[in-house]
Amino acid sequence: MPSSLQSLISCGTKLWLDSVDPQLIVKSRELGATGATSNPIIVSDLIKSGRFDSQLSQFVAQGLDDEAIAWAMTDQLVRGAQEVFSPVWNETEGNDGYVSFELDPLLEDVELAPAHDQRVARYIELGKKWAAGHQNRMIKVPATPAGLDALVELSAAGIILNTTLIFSQRQYEIARENVWRGAQRRGDGLEKFKSVYSIFVSRVDVYTEKYVPQLSDSSQGQVGIANVKRLWASNQKFWADKNLKLSQEIIFASTGTKKPEDPKDKYIEALAGSDIQTNPPATNDAIEELGRIYVRKVDQMPSAEILDQIDQLVDQDKLEQVLMGEGVAKFSEPHKALLALISEKRQVLAA
Repeated sequence: MPSSLQSLISCGTKLWLDSVDPQLIVKSRELGATGATSNPIIVSDLIKSGRFDSQLSQFVAQGLDDEAIAWAMTDQLVRGAQEVFSPVWNETEGNDGYVSFELDPLLEDVELAPAHDQRVARYIELGKKWAAGHQNRMIKVPATPAGLDALVELSAAGIILNTTLIFSQRQYEIARENVWRGAQRRGDGLEKFKSVYSIFVSRVDVYTEKYVPQLSDSSQGQVGIANVKRLWASNQKFWADKNLKLSQEIIFASTGTKKPEDPKDKYIEALAGSDIQTNPPATNDAIEELGRIYVRKVDQMPSAEILDQIDQLVDQDKLEQVLMGEGVAKFSEPHKALLALISEKRQVLAA
């Protein structure tokens, strides 16, 4: 009998780990994971563990400042994960086996961010820098105004993109159109063109509990699922006639449950059967303990009654505005915390 994660993979889901912890990467690969993603919180947690103190000491000895150390550490961790998943990239001819590298979150900080045009230019510059020389590294760009505007040039440069922090149909469609517009300018054709779109799921249900309490019990907690399934269906339809070698996919992100009373696999089960799920290590551990067999449900929508109520009561513009405001803060604040942690570590290691 297959394990829970094996059954999830067997029904069509690509499992990516929401971590670049070297130990967890190896473990997840053994369980069938085929990719991973990184962010400043993950890097901070690894630095806090003390396992990388010797590497940090080397960076300090090289004269790197805190910002440079943050990126050197991130690059090293992502490279290590890329090595583990490189065989997957080879076997699938570039359709899987990627590790996402997040660009500078401080470009979206409300206090530190430069003007819009400068942000766009910086996203393009950093995307090219961190993608150079890597075949299975995805560059993660947020679906903010500046991030979205940078997608055309990044895609035209042949960079594999993961557009993240998407909550709405509007964001997704702009991201998709910009990536596709840029892709058609690629000098190497479309043989290696690959893109993914990270749709955040559980945060939408957290939003509706707070801001749309009038939803019925049957609809509350289903908005994130309905939203991402609609975007998944839209994505399937758009790319169906493009005759591309590689799949352009949705990443189901934020799949960990936020309410203690919810089943740990609420979103895992509902979205099983296609595209990519980026699950935190704790979510994967919980799924394995459940011992369940998963079947394809990604194309099974909630009832028409639930969808009608969601459409009537949920203001999509407000949802995007609020969640993006929160998302940008969650995007930049962890990087500030990472820099502060490195500064503290520097003093400890020097002592």
